[in-house]
This record gives sequence, C-alpha cells and structure tokens, in this order.
Amino acid sequence: MVTLNGKPVSVDDLVPLALSNVGHFTSMRVSSDGRIRGLSLHLERLRRDALIVWRTPLDTATVREYVRQTLVGQSLPCVVRVTVYDPKVEMGHPADATDPHVLVSVRGAGALPPAPLRVKSIVFERDLPQVKHVGLFGALYARAGAQRAGSDDALFVGADGYVSEGGTWNVGFVDHEGGVLWPEAPVLPGVTMALLKEGAEHRTARLTLERAKSMAAAFATNTSIGVRSIEAIDETEFPVDNPVLRQLQETYLAVPGEGL
Repeated sequence: MVTLNGKPVSVDDLVPLALSNVGHFTSMRVSSDGRIRGLSLHLERLRRDALIVWRTPLDTATVREYVRQTLVGQSLPCVVRVTVYDPKVEMGHPADATDPHVLVSVRGAGALPPAPLRVKSIVFERDLPQVKHVGLFGALYARAGAQRAGSDDALFVGADGYVSEGGTWNVGFVDHEGGVLWPEAPVLPGVTMALLKEGAEHRTARLTLERAKSMAAAFATNTSIGVRSIEAIDETEFPVDNPVLRQLQETYLAVPGEGL
C-alpha cells in the first residue's frame, strides 16, 4: 500500500521523485499492537528536515493521519516509511520546490533482534548527514561493495580517519569497562540511538578505526533492526554475547510505543 497525501499514488506522481532524487524520509517500525517506539522523535525529524530541505514547515498532525489511513488493513508488525517530496520539483530549478507532499509506504518487518552483522570499513561520507534524505546512491554503492567483498554491510570512515556510521544505521561500541560509546562525527541523529541514550548515560568520542576495533563489542541501531550485534569489522572479530549488548536490546524492547 502506497499513498500520497492520503490518496492512492500514481506513476506520474512518483516520476519526479525517481528522476530528481530530492526528498527526505523516516522509517518507523509499527509493533503488533499498532504502536511505534519513538513516534514523537520520528515526527520531529520530519518537521526539522522539512525546514532544512524545503524551507517550509510540515504539519505533523496531518502526517500522522496519512500514516493511520495507510496502515488500515495492513499486517503487523510492519515498517512504515514516510517520504516527503515535492512532485513539482525540477532539476533545473530545485529552489522552486516549496510544496512538500507526504508519501507513505509499508513493508514487512523482520524479527528483533536480527542475526549479527559483519561489516567492512569503507572511506565514505554522506551528503548532508544530519538529514535522512533519499540520496542513497553513495551509501548503497558502499554497501554493495562490502557485500561483494563478503561482508553484510559497510561501516563508514571519514576522510579524516574517524569512524562515523553505517550504511543506514548508527554504530555504537562497548568499551572494556562496560560503557557505551558512540562516534563523535557527522552522523544522522538516529531515533533508536536517541531512545537508548535516554535510558542510560552514554559517551561520545572521536574513534579511529583502530580504536573502534579495540572495543569489547560493537552494534548497529535503527528502527527496523533495533539493536543488532556486530560480529566483525573487517577481519576483527567481536563477541556477540556481551552482557551490555543484551542489556541494550532489552532496554530498547522495553521502550513503550506511542499510539498514532
């Protein structure tokens, strides 16, 4: 099911998005009870990014209604994605696009937590990393390169040599004292990361790849996967049964969902 401003979407509606690749989005996991962890944070992300991308406010109450409508009759749990774009956008005059529309799509949700992840470090920095935008070519190209090399995904390292984030997820680490550490770098402010930070005291630090590989454990976070263990960065193996990782997974699953 895909809707645009609450109505069935047409091919013509999608052509501008496909050809211009200008827009931003958020993805939210809808639990079997119809509630969403971090819903308020997701809506705030859409509001904030709309001001950055379109220079215009977004009515998040209307967004909620569009999501409610699209979820009618859908099997739960699922992942709902809200993409904000202007169907009138033109490549020659992107500044004229000031009327963002709301595209809502739904896909199935996997089990939580998913199997551990093996990642390959790749030098890459996303454009405008503070915005969850639809310009995914670079990230997916890096992911494809990592998969061709035998890994599951890519871990980004900036040109400055510091670890930042994953292809479509934040990365975190557990140090040898049991503390949780997040990279201090230009990264997407993830909702799952924010929810975990609310539950305990976490630290941020600039992490070289070498220092990251010296940690006691590593994990990936986003709405779709929750807290996913990382079992290897390049050739460096990590234990996936670290007790802090289990605690993080339990903390996330215990976060109460918000109703639409």
